[in-house]
Amino acid sequence: MSEAIIVAHLINQRNTGGSMDEISVTTKVAMLGFALGGVFGATAHRTNFCTMGAISDLVMMEDWNRFRAWLLAIAIGIAGSQALHIMGMIDINESIYLTPNLGWLGAIIGGLMFGFGMTQAGGCGSKTLIRLGAGNLKSLVVFLVLGVFAYMTLRGLIALARTEMEGLTNIDVSGIGAANQGVADFIAVSGVLDIETARLGATIVVVLFLFWFCFKDSEFRGSKPDILAGLIIGLCVPAGWAITGIVGFDDFDPVQLASLTFVAPVGNSIQYLMTFTGSTIDFGVATVGGVIFGAFISAKSTGEFKLEAFAGSDDMLRHLGGAALMGTGGVMALGCTIGQGLTGLSTLAIGSVIAFTGIVVGGILGMKYIEEGSFGGALQAMLSRG
Repeated sequence: MSEAIIVAHLINQRNTGGSMDEISVTTKVAMLGFALGGVFGATAHRTNFCTMGAISDLVMMEDWNRFRAWLLAIAIGIAGSQALHIMGMIDINESIYLTPNLGWLGAIIGGLMFGFGMTQAGGCGSKTLIRLGAGNLKSLVVFLVLGVFAYMTLRGLIALARTEMEGLTNIDVSGIGAANQGVADFIAVSGVLDIETARLGATIVVVLFLFWFCFKDSEFRGSKPDILAGLIIGLCVPAGWAITGIVGFDDFDPVQLASLTFVAPVGNSIQYLMTFTGSTIDFGVATVGGVIFGAFISAKSTGEFKLEAFAGSDDMLRHLGGAALMGTGGVMALGCTIGQGLTGLSTLAIGSVIAFTGIVVGGILGMKYIEEGSFGGALQAMLSRG
C-alpha cells in the first residue's frame, strides 16, 4: 500500500478526460484520508503512541504517561467532533456508533477479544500498521490474518454467528424514547434537558474531567512527546469526520460519515488490493495506506527502519492467534482501540464506552496472561489486585 494507489486514480482521471478540478468526491476523500493516515502514522511512530503499550506500562510498571496520552487524545477527539456537530458542519448522528441498536454483548465480547488479542500480537490494529511501515515482517503476517478474519466476521463464515448474536441480544433504545444510543439522547429522555443542551453539557463535563485527570500529574505535564501525541492523534479524529462529512458531502452520492478505525478497513484493504480494477478506494482503505506510509517515512528519517522476523514457532503462533482475535473481536465490537477507543468515544456513544472498557479489561487480562502463563493465573492476579 503506497502512493501508487492514489497516483493510479489520478492517472485514471486524466485518461478519462478529467482535470484536477473535476476529481470525484470519492477520490478527494481518499487523497485526504491518505494524508491524514500519514500524519497519524508518523506521529504515532515518532512519539511511540501505543494503546497496548499504554496498558502494558500501566500493568507492568504503574506508569500512566502513555495511558494519559490516550485519554488526552480522547478528550481532544470528543471536543473537536462535538464542536463540528454543534456548529452544523457534520451530523454525528449519521455515524455507525449512534444507531438505535445497542450491541452491548458484541461490545463486551468483541472488546475482550480484541484487547486480549492485541497483547498476543504485539500491538493493536494501528500499531500493526505502524510496525509494518517500520519494517516489522511479523506485523505483515498480523496484518493479513487480522484482515482476513475481519472480513470473515463482516461478510464471511463468522458473519452468520455474529448477526445471529446481534439479533438476539441487541437492544433497540427507541423503545425508551431515545433516538439513538448517545449519552445526550439518554439524558434528554428524562425530560430535564433538551438534547442539544444535554450534548453540550456532557461534552464539557467529560472533556474537562479528562483534561484534569491528564494534567494533574506532574510527570505527564513534563512529558512533551506524550502531550504532543495526545494532541495530534486526538485532532485526527475530528479531521476524519470533516473529510468524510464536509469534503465527502454530495447530494447525489454522499460518502459514509466516518473517521479513523483500523479493523474493518484492513480487511477492505486486502480485498481492494486483490480487486483493484473493479474497486473504488474509500476513506478507510486510504487511511490504512497512509498510516503505513507515514510510519515508513518516519522510520527511515530517524534511522529506525529495520526488518524483523519471528523469533520462533511459538512467537509466530502467538501472533497468529492474536491477529485472529483482533480481526474477529474488532468487528464484533464495531472498532478497535482507535475505532472505538477514540472515534467511537468522540460521538459519546454508550456502546463505545462499553467496547472501550472491554478492550482495556481484555488488554489487562492479556498482559497478566503473559506474566502468569495461564488464564487461571491471569484471572487470579487480576482479582487479587482488585
